[in-house]
Amino acid sequence: MSTAPATTVVALKRTAGAERTLVCLGFCGGGTAAYHEWAAAMPAGTDLLAVCYPGREGRFAEEYADTWDALAQDATAAVRAATSSGGPYVLFGHSMGGWMAFDVTTRLAAAGDPLPDTLVVSSCNAPDRGLTARDRFPARGDADGELLTWMSVHGLLPAHVLDDEDLTEMAVELMRADIRVRDTFTYTGARITVPLQVLSGAEDAVVGDDAGDRWGGLTTAAHRHDVLPGGHFYTPGVWRTLPDRIPALTAADGQPTAPATGCTGQGTGGLSG
Repeated sequence: MSTAPATTVVALKRTAGAERTLVCLGFCGGGTAAYHEWAAAMPAGTDLLAVCYPGREGRFAEEYADTWDALAQDATAAVRAATSSGGPYVLFGHSMGGWMAFDVTTRLAAAGDPLPDTLVVSSCNAPDRGLTARDRFPARGDADGELLTWMSVHGLLPAHVLDDEDLTEMAVELMRADIRVRDTFTYTGARITVPLQVLSGAEDAVVGDDAGDRWGGLTTAAHRHDVLPGGHFYTPGVWRTLPDRIPALTAADGQPTAPATGCTGQGTGGLSG
């Protein structure tokens, strides 16, 4: 059985005799902290794990990944280790993490490894059009202040970070490292065979109107699209209880329930943090 250090696969909630596991992948400029408050919202019998990418939190001493492929290899190994017990699991990714979760699922399939019962992608456009100019948002050329504004207004940057020069510098460095990785993404033409749930915010200008339909074309299984209140990270209340919006965590077969397709999100398109 393969294992991963606790600094790579962070256990946010463990329950005796868990029936399934929710495994979360991070967004651009983020770590596992954004998922800590989900522990209180997890359904009974469900473990909560989060993958920590190199260069942050417990892996602070490690070098950042320098390409999308390098980060995807790292994330795939982490998910493989996190699910090595063989129990059913749901894989979740937010924003850039949605593309990463999709990529990880295709890599697991190619290797013949156990696949998630459902893939859940949140606040991201379908990757089949590749990385376009509109997907580079925030952009590599943005000034530090612009990145901090994005993270504080559209992301989950804690307010206390803005009052600490060292923490602010670290946050910008991390965001820039992840933007460099994001900008090396290429779509390989892969599709998945597992059920898919797409989540998007009604007021998120990053996600295009066609997100639900385009994502649905990337799986041969059932899919659904749920539009939630708020922007890129929804409303604070929705984000804190987002596991409640994932039917696969309570469905007997671990798959998303009807509708197979839902209404499409609103916005102009693009991939960000």
